Amino acid sequence: MSDAVKFGLVGYGTGGRIFHAPLLASAENVDFVGVVTTSAERRAELAAQHPTATAYDSLAALAAAGVEAVSISTPAATHAEVALEAIALGLAVVVDKPFTLDAATAQDVVRAAADAGVLLSVYQNRRWDSDLLTVRKLISEGRLGTVRRFESRFERWAPERKVPAAGGGTLLDFGSHLVDQAHLLHGPAVRVYAEIRGNGDLDDDFFVALHHVSGVESHLWGSWRQAAPGPRFRVSGSTGTYIVNGIDGMDGQEALLKAGRSPATLGDRWGVEPEHAWGRLYHGPTSAPVPTERGRWDSFYPAFAKAVRGEGPLPVDPSDVLRNMTVLDAARQSARTGTAVRL
Repeated sequence: MSDAVKFGLVGYGTGGRIFHAPLLASAENVDFVGVVTTSAERRAELAAQHPTATAYDSLAALAAAGVEAVSISTPAATHAEVALEAIALGLAVVVDKPFTLDAATAQDVVRAAADAGVLLSVYQNRRWDSDLLTVRKLISEGRLGTVRRFESRFERWAPERKVPAAGGGTLLDFGSHLVDQAHLLHGPAVRVYAEIRGNGDLDDDFFVALHHVSGVESHLWGSWRQAAPGPRFRVSGSTGTYIVNGIDGMDGQEALLKAGRSPATLGDRWGVEPEHAWGRLYHGPTSAPVPTERGRWDSFYPAFAKAVRGEGPLPVDPSDVLRNMTVLDAARQSARTGTAVRL
């Protein structure tokens, strides 16, 4: 651990406690120093779950303890403010998604990091979903031919769920991942059309259609009100179609973390999907299962630590996320006007 990057975490709610702390604590070349939280309940949970990590009252106190990098997992509406504070302290920064609530604010944070000469990335962990890695492999191997249509869904059934006012709604929550994955696979979009349902900006159900420069059409759905989820992926090409079931096929890394598992406890079994969750590759009336690639959320923090040491690129470049935020802003505009928006 002598050359490990000293890493801190801001926030120990659901995001920090479940999706960040276990991966920071498990990461190679990362020294998980502590967490900024003033909640007595959260401090007790931190002491029980990560006894070597210290609770701090403020980001300034965490920085004074010698951390070099910090991950921000606070309510979405506070991301920009906390990120700017970390940047001013000279810390390398990871911001959870959604990066900010709109593209203009995202640009301000990116510019501030560039001006200060500090590293900035965004926790788009679902770039390393098992099913997405499988889609990337199938495309790269040419097993789908020329991709024409990409359908992707984050659909769940939680009709009583209350959308937090600070989160910006399901479009920002699920859409941040869905748009990022579509961009990663098919390149930039030039036209956006969206339908959004919900209370103002606090939507709970959306559909977004993207037309990519590459010619691919992406259809993206996100919902907490879908009693019968559609396919997680349906990727249609000129020679084949790959389908992942929406219920059994959801990447299992989230469930592992919620169950208290981590890469440290599972080792090489981390991210391995059971056979019943594999997708199928279709060629007309025939189909065959495709072994799902191993999910690798555990690769993000080691990659970021290497970037801090100047030994590799950022796992997620902030320019990619600016592109995502621009699309999400355009989706809101499209839903308001009922028209497609050109970028």
